[in-house]
Amino acid sequence: MPELPEVEVVRAGLERHVVGSTIAAVEVLHPRPVRRDHRGSTGFVAALVGQRITAVRRRGKYFWLALAPQSGQESGDALLGHLGMSGQMLLHEPGAPDERHLRVRFLLTPAEGAPEARPLEMRFVDQRMFGGLVVSEGGAGLPTEIVHIARDPIDPDFDDEEFVRRARRRTSAVKRLLLDQGLISGVGNIYADEALWRARLHGERPGDRLTGPVLRELLGHVRAVMGEALAQGGTSFDALYVNVNGESGYFDRSLDAYGQEGQPCRRCGTPIRRVAFMNRSSFFCPTCQRPPRARPRR
Repeated sequence: MPELPEVEVVRAGLERHVVGSTIAAVEVLHPRPVRRDHRGSTGFVAALVGQRITAVRRRGKYFWLALAPQSGQESGDALLGHLGMSGQMLLHEPGAPDERHLRVRFLLTPAEGAPEARPLEMRFVDQRMFGGLVVSEGGAGLPTEIVHIARDPIDPDFDDEEFVRRARRRTSAVKRLLLDQGLISGVGNIYADEALWRARLHGERPGDRLTGPVLRELLGHVRAVMGEALAQGGTSFDALYVNVNGESGYFDRSLDAYGQEGQPCRRCGTPIRRVAFMNRSSFFCPTCQRPPRARPRR
């Protein structure tokens, strides 16, 4: 599944090319990606044709194209998207060959006087179809469908101290806290393991047994890992993931913990261990990241 840096790469790519464009036509080639839109495929198309894109924004792993307000609206609508397991948002010249798993096609016409005054096709491609698109009414600022999702740590408005306060009140394991979208969004399994390795923290350490300085240091490592991944285009273990230009991420070559089972820890040489975690896997160094002591029985 694409992690947050991949989604940010897609968001930034769309922002460079589609802001100011008008959605001239929409073609839904398969109804499943728009299944969450109560209007159905026909209503989904009708709600978008003629709308002008004013911004491309993101909250966690969701991204949305903010649309200009229509007559009588205080806030414009939004085209809200999630890539799911294998979704892609690609940009092409009109007439380029269709991808095998093309699901929704958007024809975009440029703003008058735009430097690149040529139409573009924006395509939602999704083999496994766990991703999807929906028109959020009045959602240009923040779609109501995702108001419950916390800010992510690379958001300039993320509140470190609030995260520390809330995490220290929880008995949940620190890795579960990093994956809690109501507390901090977008970290994902891969980057959680990498940040915990850098912080020398075992993922099962309870939040209420961590100090403020330790949690602040962990946040710093989370940001560093995600920043490095963002600079390299993201982490991709799936050949299906590409950004708007069709390029894959390469940060997977730099991982210290995730996917390194049996390889020597780069810090101490101990083989990295893998354990089952929430239907996925956790990877850690048993020497550098010592497991927590059991709580004393009352």
